[in-house]
Formats: sequence, C-alpha cells, structure tokens
Amino acid sequence: MSGHSKWAKIHRGKAIEDAKRGAVFTKLGNSIALAAKAGADPDMNFALRLAIDKAKAANMPANNIQRAIDRGSGKLGGDQIQEVMYEGYGPGGSAVIVECATDNVNRTYPEVRLAFSKHGGNIAEKGSVAFQFERKGVITVKGSGEDLLMQVLDAGADDAEDDDGEITVYTDPKQLNAVRDNLKAAGIELVDSEISFVPKNTVLIDDEATAGKISRMMDALEGLDDVSATHTNFEFADGLEL
Repeated sequence: MSGHSKWAKIHRGKAIEDAKRGAVFTKLGNSIALAAKAGADPDMNFALRLAIDKAKAANMPANNIQRAIDRGSGKLGGDQIQEVMYEGYGPGGSAVIVECATDNVNRTYPEVRLAFSKHGGNIAEKGSVAFQFERKGVITVKGSGEDLLMQVLDAGADDAEDDDGEITVYTDPKQLNAVRDNLKAAGIELVDSEISFVPKNTVLIDDEATAGKISRMMDALEGLDDVSATHTNFEFADGLEL
C-alpha cells in the first residue's frame, strides 16, 4: 500500500500550498455540498464532518463552509452537485481513478479527458481500472516508531505503515469514524483522514521522463475545480527528480 502514502504526501504538500493561495476553496466547497446532500448535520453525517474538517484545515472561512452546506442541502436552490467518477491510464501503465463533484457533467468529462490525453494518458471504460483498487479508510498520523504503530493497531486499524515521520493507517471504511475517535482519545495527532481507493498492487516508475509526465498529468487533473480526489497505483522510485 506504499504507493498511496508516498503520492499522498506529495499531493498533500501541493494542497497545502494551494490552500495558502485560497485555490482549493471551490473544491472544498463542492465536496462539502456533495456530502451535505445526505444531511446537513455533521454530527449525524460522517462524510460531511470529514469534508468540513478538511475545509477548516485549509482555513476556509466559516461562512463559505455554511454556504456550501446550504447549497448541498438544497436551501439555496440552483443546480445540484452530483458525484461522478472517471477511470483512466497514465504514462508507464499507471492506473488512475478521478472523483468529481460537479453541477455540469457536460463540462467536467471533456476537461478530465483532455487532462489525460494532453499528458500521455487516456480515459478508460467504467470498471476497467477500479478493480485494481479497494475502498479503505485512510488516516495519517504524525510520528513514527514501533510504539506508535502498536498504539495505532490497538485503536482498531486493519494495517499501518511507517513512512518518514508519519504513519498511514488503513481501516475498513465503516470503521474509519471509530478508529479516528480512538486515535484522538489516545492523544495521537491526526494529519488527515479520508475514505480512499487504495491500490492492491503498485506500478514502479523509475524513469524520470515518465515520472515527469505522470506528475504533469496529475497536476492537470487536480487543477480542475470539479475534481475532488484522485487515486493512483504508481510509486516513484527513490531518488527521482520531479
């Protein structure tokens, strides 16, 4: 599962920089609105709570968060946000799942398709990529070491891996909330938590030219306002200059 954690760390660093520029508020708002369709109370809607937590971590203003909740719950009227998922392949045989929150699929699909094709990838038929992934709850905690790993597993995690100052925790999606609460109760600092598509196997990319193409493709996909999350099965070899 190391492909998830390494790319996730690169992506999270970029997301932090984007957040400093306020460039992620549209994405965060769409994710909140989508989650709010299932209920506007975060205490009763765990997906909404996760989306709000991400928004707060990016310093999204409270009135923006509330407006997104109102939009998703139908209070503001207008076109409703819907969730769509696209699958595709990138350079080096890498597989990619793209989750979107959009009010206009006729806009979103061409944008996603172009981001793939412009950088050596191609959009694929539904189901041709998703079978290579499994749905997991993923929590990133700050710190490392055998003792912390044991604490994480005692909190109910299915699996965990130590990676450069952080531990990535994997759970059954239905257990994410409980494990998250157990970790907080144990005083463990959480960096991030989400329900994600985790690759069953990873594709090693050890060529800098290919890695560069993949990075540009992923940046193009994640730069689209309608894209809420991307999931990949590639792993960059150590020492590559990106």
